[in-house]
Amino acid sequence: MALIPTTILTGFLGAGKTTLLNRILQEDHGMRIAVIENEFGQENIDNEILVQDSNEHIIEMNNGCICCTVRGDLIVALTALAQKRDAGLLAFDRIVIETTGLANPGPVAQTFFVDEEVGSHYMLDAIITVVDARHAMKQLDEYEEAQRQVGFADKLLLSKTDLVSEDDVAALTRRIKRINPRAPIGKVDFGRAPIAEVLDIRGFNLNEKLELDPDFLATESAHVHDHDHAHEHEHADEHKHEHSDACATDCGHHDHHHPQHSDDIAAFVFKSTQPFDSAKLDEFLGGLVQVYGPRMLRYKGVLLMQGAERKVVFQGVHQLMGSDLGAKWGEDEVRGSKMVFIGKNLPKDIFIRGLEQCLV
Repeated sequence: MALIPTTILTGFLGAGKTTLLNRILQEDHGMRIAVIENEFGQENIDNEILVQDSNEHIIEMNNGCICCTVRGDLIVALTALAQKRDAGLLAFDRIVIETTGLANPGPVAQTFFVDEEVGSHYMLDAIITVVDARHAMKQLDEYEEAQRQVGFADKLLLSKTDLVSEDDVAALTRRIKRINPRAPIGKVDFGRAPIAEVLDIRGFNLNEKLELDPDFLATESAHVHDHDHAHEHEHADEHKHEHSDACATDCGHHDHHHPQHSDDIAAFVFKSTQPFDSAKLDEFLGGLVQVYGPRMLRYKGVLLMQGAERKVVFQGVHQLMGSDLGAKWGEDEVRGSKMVFIGKNLPKDIFIRGLEQCLV
């Protein structure tokens, strides 16, 4: 039986996740979608907003969708839904999991790799992050969760772009591209976004798309970005976001300044046309995840291995890492390895130098 594609829908408080989800639930798209509200608190307000009946555990919508409110273990919920589907008690083709606004998507994504029962029924399609264009700059400054949600994303959707200027949108786009250079960025207007930009995008599984997105290979941009928002310096001591000396100087002496940001979550790319020694690379990557795994949000790549006629596709979340054989290298194709690492305060130099030592 084919695996059930699953989408994780995340985003900071007020970004518009529930609005988008409500749109998906009500739209006449012909899909049978089971929605899991991943709420662990005592009160689940979103359930009332979505289905108007907080007394039901599972509610079938008039367009064939199902809304399942979860207060507990996600593994238990996914397993129970799969069992009901196999028994013919529920009919659905895919799952959407909406996380809480302060959630770290990492543990949710890991669920699909650490539990054999879940892995035998479900396939993680993508992590979709909704970003509030009006408040994201401040949220990224103040909350690591907001940075993590951007860093984990396979697709980013900007909401509330009508409430800010084009320059503000451009500045925010530059910033989130630095945090996550490989995730395509779209827009969502009052929950309206093409279903094709949310479901079945195969963003998480590189085996479905061996040729990486151009954004994946984009040269990493500078570590700080100019923008037009007024920065609230009274909060500076509360955060770990270090400002450049230039910003400190400018901000202290100019009324019309352009503050700069340095985010804890950032990405960097490694590329080489030399093949890897597989034994050395396995040992080095194994050591990396042991030491830095909790800070490694997402990492992916297509690798050129010594003596191999096929590409090797690898990806990971935190300490969970895996690889698989990809397509054959084309006769006229330039062979090389392309890797991206997204994480919190990762020592780029250690990663790059170590990878270079693994080359033949």
